Amino acid sequence: MTQRVRVVVPMPAYSQIGSTLTYRSEFPLTPGTLVRVPLGKRETLGIVWDAADDEKGAALPEHQMRDVASVLSAIDPLGRSWRALVEFAAGYYQRAWGEVALAALPPQLRELSQQQLQRRERTRPARAAAVPEDAEAQVALSPEQALALAGCQASRGPHLLFGATGSGKTEVYLRCVQALLQSDPLAQAMVMVPEINLTPQLQDRFRSRFAPHYGDDAVVSLHSGMTNPQRLRSWLAAHKGSARVVLGTRMAVFASMPQLRLIVVDEEHDPSYKQQEGARYSARDLAVYRGRLENATVLLGSATPSLESWHHSRPAVEGGRYARQEMPSRIGAEASLPLVRRVDMNHQPRHAVISPPLLAAIRQRIAAGEQSLVFLNRRGYAPVLQCTACEWKSGCLHCSAFRVFHKIDRSLRCHHCGYAEPVPRACPECGNLDIAPVGRGTERLEEHLGELLADTRRPDGRSVCIERIDADSTRLAGSLEQQLSRVHSGAVDVLVGTQMIAKGHDFRRITLVAAVNPDAALFSSDFRAPERLFGLLMQAAGRAGRDAAASRKSEMWIQTFYPLHPLFDALKRHDYPAFANRQLAERASAGLPPFSYQALLRADARTQEAAQRFLAAASSCAQTQLAGLPGFSHLTLYPAVPLGIQRVANVERAQMLVECPVRAALQGFLAAWQPVLHAVRQSSDGQGLLRWAIDVDPLLI
Repeated sequence: MTQRVRVVVPMPAYSQIGSTLTYRSEFPLTPGTLVRVPLGKRETLGIVWDAADDEKGAALPEHQMRDVASVLSAIDPLGRSWRALVEFAAGYYQRAWGEVALAALPPQLRELSQQQLQRRERTRPARAAAVPEDAEAQVALSPEQALALAGCQASRGPHLLFGATGSGKTEVYLRCVQALLQSDPLAQAMVMVPEINLTPQLQDRFRSRFAPHYGDDAVVSLHSGMTNPQRLRSWLAAHKGSARVVLGTRMAVFASMPQLRLIVVDEEHDPSYKQQEGARYSARDLAVYRGRLENATVLLGSATPSLESWHHSRPAVEGGRYARQEMPSRIGAEASLPLVRRVDMNHQPRHAVISPPLLAAIRQRIAAGEQSLVFLNRRGYAPVLQCTACEWKSGCLHCSAFRVFHKIDRSLRCHHCGYAEPVPRACPECGNLDIAPVGRGTERLEEHLGELLADTRRPDGRSVCIERIDADSTRLAGSLEQQLSRVHSGAVDVLVGTQMIAKGHDFRRITLVAAVNPDAALFSSDFRAPERLFGLLMQAAGRAGRDAAASRKSEMWIQTFYPLHPLFDALKRHDYPAFANRQLAERASAGLPPFSYQALLRADARTQEAAQRFLAAASSCAQTQLAGLPGFSHLTLYPAVPLGIQRVANVERAQMLVECPVRAALQGFLAAWQPVLHAVRQSSDGQGLLRWAIDVDPLLI
């Protein structure tokens, strides 16, 4: 008997096709089954969501309905909780079900047939065994670690593990996972990290701890740096339950794990957990929601929690929703946090990049055989080239931004659209040969340090070795691992880099960290800039003194023109609670998140006028057609404005902010606004518009 099934297909929200399409099947299909279905003139991967019963109705009359092409029965159906997570994410972030669901599956799964999948399972290669570590010979937990572990195991949470850098949060994660796997032979754990470059070192620790007991496939990774076959293997292992631990970046939050019982979000404050393209979801927030769906323990860890998580972890009597576990001390009886020194650049030589006191401190570390880290969150040689005669600047032809000068390959490269060309021999406008770099990036800082330390010698008499780690120096496969290996071996004396090296890494030989130019974020128009700066500097400071024996002499140097700024005062005392409470008080008085909820309507068009016209019409229609919605009086629709970088790849960008103190009212408005936006898009006000999207809980405004 022919059955009707509703199938989710990869269609974006603006297609207006609907969440599912109805197809015919010769036999019943379990919800969650992967199928191949015809869509237009092509065949695509789909997911059976449920049966198309009479209440929901069919999308098309019987004679127009098409048949399911094939069923991927080699893969078990996706679970009900996974589908519920997709439905929630799509609804909350205003996307189509298929847009979220199909993007969460491995790309190669969309290409393989039933026979190919069966063949892959028969010929699946065995993984090389990890070098075992005696899992029983574990270091003893500190009293703070033991209390935090007991607190995390006492209830399912969510828990906020607020631990200082070097306090042993990773060991708490390992013990939580270990206790889970020992207590339940089928249980699975997910451990999320913000950056791809942090996954290999974390994988080594988890593999050495658990592979000897649970097999080579017990620990797998999921991140965009893997090849498609690698991602498929890891996803299948997690889906079948053979992978007991899944390590990954934000994409891992959608991994199919039928026995998920523990979710760990390391460095939960990191903005990398927020997807900025397509379905703009927050993996951290979805992890908390998934924990509720799966009845799983959720552990959010950070030395500098996001203000939202800090606010939610207030005492229960104040309405807090997270349990806060604190580990304020570093591991080791003699361990301490680095001494923070502020260098007032107003009293240093003019145009000094490295102040004389900081340079002397770096030389002392080199003479003692120790390492220093110099942090500058700007890659390239210089942000811009400028003509000294006519003031021409190296602007991008396709973006409203400057192209960055990269001296290593003598190129001008736009970091937004990728457009690059060789550095001109003379000014393109006036022919002047004197074109000078303005500002500094990590490449120029590395060169400058080489000049300053040219006469300095290591204890063995050799010249100083300076290494730079950023997105440019780690472009080739395996280059990051090689550079980190050199740092850990002691071959590097001074490490220069961006935020890539400011968090997560365990550098045992670094005793001095310096931030050379952190002032730009102090007076940014973005209300989140101070929070990001404080977290980044505190994480960078945590790279110093990781070895307890050297922690007493570890230092964090901050070169600033505003040494008395409250942010630096709190940083000097390593007092995150004081900084967070001050920021929360300011946000409460201004009605900013987490005391209100925001969404952005973004518009891309060929001209700025077209983008702003669409946004203005969308606002006008909302106020005339949706004024009767519950809570509409609490909504604030701000005027449309261009983005900070309003043109990227010849596309003009504008946005409009919607704010409301009640989350439910904002969500109800956004859902009702969708058909209005589709109508505006089809009207004359939508002419010239390329695309539009809604960004819920945006991090960049």
